Amino acid sequence: MPSIPGLRSPYARVGRLVYFGRLLDKIRLHAAGALPPDYLENLGDAKPTVFDGRICRFLRVPFAELQARVLAEPAASDAEHLAWVEARAVAAGHPPRTDEECEIFSAFLSKRGWRDAGAVILAQRAAEPAVTGRPISTMFDYIDFDEGRDPVATRAWEVKPVVIVVMGVSGAGKTTHGRALAAALGCDFADADDHHPVANVAKMRAGAPLDDADRAPWLAALRTLIERHLDAERPLVLACSALKQAYRDALWAHRPRMRLVYLEGNREALAARLAARADHFMPAALLDSQLADLQPPADAVRVPLDLAIEAHVSTARAALGV
Repeated sequence: MPSIPGLRSPYARVGRLVYFGRLLDKIRLHAAGALPPDYLENLGDAKPTVFDGRICRFLRVPFAELQARVLAEPAASDAEHLAWVEARAVAAGHPPRTDEECEIFSAFLSKRGWRDAGAVILAQRAAEPAVTGRPISTMFDYIDFDEGRDPVATRAWEVKPVVIVVMGVSGAGKTTHGRALAAALGCDFADADDHHPVANVAKMRAGAPLDDADRAPWLAALRTLIERHLDAERPLVLACSALKQAYRDALWAHRPRMRLVYLEGNREALAARLAARADHFMPAALLDSQLADLQPPADAVRVPLDLAIEAHVSTARAALGV
């Protein structure tokens, strides 16, 4: 199966759980008519042993109710959908799921097919021509390779990150959030804006958006900074716009030891935040050009920018496992 835009790896986490984000993606893609027909048979909880059914049962939510919530609240973040599901279960009289329960359940899902009842099916899938010869140990591995991803990279949450990149458009609060996260972790902090060449700063002050040629030396300098911290095993939080996937690829020196936090919000909130800033070279007039360039990441911890800074940090730390 070729890559499916908007469909995350099953290894990608939302809060304490793997796969939940992928289930949300499937709901959205199906509603948009963009989910391939091959995926429809296992969509939802009609089959209790498929991943969709298992996670709905674990979260104690019927798929139809989750689907209705996601489609009725398109602006809600993945974390907000998960919080709604968990609150729904508690309201129905169930005790909250503990961190240990979520850890065990995530491990069960992510290791399905490895020396268990799913091993026979996995062996059949791993023999398919498109993935023959790949190092497939689990069903999640198979899904990633089949959809054109590297499961080592998407399983990066298993390794404590050395470098955390906090991304978003200007006004999202990258510097404030990044500094607070770095302080909480006791590690270095760097602001990508401090590494722009003088010519880039002058161009932005004049209200002109940067092009890819302008950004190339800036990205190269940031890559060098990241590599130095990785080589020294010296943790770093880097605040960087990283709007396009190509820019993030340029920064990603070693995927298993790097993680991405995406501060997301609507244009109105971003514009209001920019209008309140008088000490930055990025004028509010460039917000639309940044939003036009923005390619939201599929592999990031997503944090709504309207949270208080303490909630920003605790949400990011819980999702990153740090």
